[in-house]
Amino acid sequence: MTSSGDLPVPDDRRARLRAADADRELVHEILSAAMAHGSLSLVEYEERAGKAVRAKTFGDLDELTDDLPVAQLGVAMPAATMSPGPRVTGGSSDAAVRHRLAIMSGSELSGTAVVADALTATAIMGGVEIDLREVEFTAPVLTVECVVIMGGVEIKVPEGVTVEVGGLGIMGGFGGKSQKSPRPGAPVVRVTGFALMGGVEVKVVPREHPDE
Repeated sequence: MTSSGDLPVPDDRRARLRAADADRELVHEILSAAMAHGSLSLVEYEERAGKAVRAKTFGDLDELTDDLPVAQLGVAMPAATMSPGPRVTGGSSDAAVRHRLAIMSGSELSGTAVVADALTATAIMGGVEIDLREVEFTAPVLTVECVVIMGGVEIKVPEGVTVEVGGLGIMGGFGGKSQKSPRPGAPVVRVTGFALMGGVEVKVVPREHPDE
């Protein structure tokens, strides 16, 4: 096989390249979306998510997503480049926050972050805290898709927004009440997903108490 500097890196070489945390996080987002859409069962998701945590190369990660309809899952993919493998940089025109991931750790979203129309919160033996009181909404409806396995997701929403809480709890649960905003045109925060031996808690918190 011949190659030149004008050709992309061969797949076999790419498969041996070391993956970064951003690459593993992207795969977790794909797996979460696949389970939410019914392409993966809960058991399959748990197995692949565990392998993604331990993955060292792009080849390891590719094996976990090769049979999934990634283009149909609504996951924002990084722009194509001439680099050997995909990287998540967030430095594009589509820089809105789309996911938070905590695996045996914690993750947080707060402040004046810009959030996309869909946000995936994945907590596997860890915790995700999402504070929406000061964020910038980019769409009338923000859907927060929660995937919780022996962990927890806490979501704080400001007063004056419409809140819709759904989802499935398996030896776990979703806490929080739905409410309709009295203000026409107010943002809608829709919380859904599932919690296995864990929980999702949605709280409506006044803006004037940022430390609550």
